[in-house]
Amino acid sequence: MVVVSLRIDLHTHSTASDGTDSPTALVGAAADAGLDVLAITDHDTTAGWREASAALPVGMTLVPGAELSCVSDNGRGRPISVHLLAYLFDPDAESVVAEQSRLRAERRSRLRWMAERMAEDGVPIDPDELLGALPADAPAGRPHLARALVDAGLARSVDEAFATYLGSGRGYYVPRGDTPVMRAIDMINDAGGVTVLAHPLAYERGPTVSLSTIAEMAAHGLTGIEVAHPNHDQPTREKLRALADELDLLPTGSSDYHGTNKDIPIGAETTDPDVFVDLVSRASGCEIVAGVAG
Repeated sequence: MVVVSLRIDLHTHSTASDGTDSPTALVGAAADAGLDVLAITDHDTTAGWREASAALPVGMTLVPGAELSCVSDNGRGRPISVHLLAYLFDPDAESVVAEQSRLRAERRSRLRWMAERMAEDGVPIDPDELLGALPADAPAGRPHLARALVDAGLARSVDEAFATYLGSGRGYYVPRGDTPVMRAIDMINDAGGVTVLAHPLAYERGPTVSLSTIAEMAAHGLTGIEVAHPNHDQPTREKLRALADELDLLPTGSSDYHGTNKDIPIGAETTDPDVFVDLVSRASGCEIVAGVAG
């Protein structure tokens, strides 16, 4: 039993993927918000781990992680996009390196295709300028294009850019070739990590998997589900908590912070300290990082 009260946010993003805070600034925002434990979970990359670790103040703990782009049957015969939070895995595991490299390359090709289609239609987006502004190892994504649309005055916010131009079913949307979720669970388990299904019933984000599909993931080695998330209302949280109890999954809570790309503050949702201790105890791929005096 954990006796101290810790504030723990296990789902945040930096400029290593589609957040607006550098890894250093992300740690600073977490410290300013009074967090004790922060997970960095950029999309399909571990590029921000080292910088975030170096920026840790004394007393703060970093959980190295990533948010993996996956595809799953929704339980009704239709493939849909799902996101898998992976923590404390070996970043040098061969399968992890290969799959993250493939996904980053696929994301860049997808973003260029979307930007080129916009430019051909007279939208003031320069594909070369857009891609050139991103680090070579950054997983390029629609939020980068959405921000460019905001900067060009074509949308008032990232959300509006998605709703108008970039969402599924919109004229410039291009699907991704993501990792089958069961394969991703296996990959992270083999690399010594643990997995949590991100925002599993966030209906406003699009189609979601069925509860029976989540049960299949649990039987396949899924460790937990994100229960407390800004896109989950109270009845949804209660349903997910009951499911976690039924399937022996760990119920986590997280803000899904993206800096100014979203209006959710860091630490808006948190994970119970006992759940966090259990999560860490199941991983062996890498260690949590504690801030120490310089």
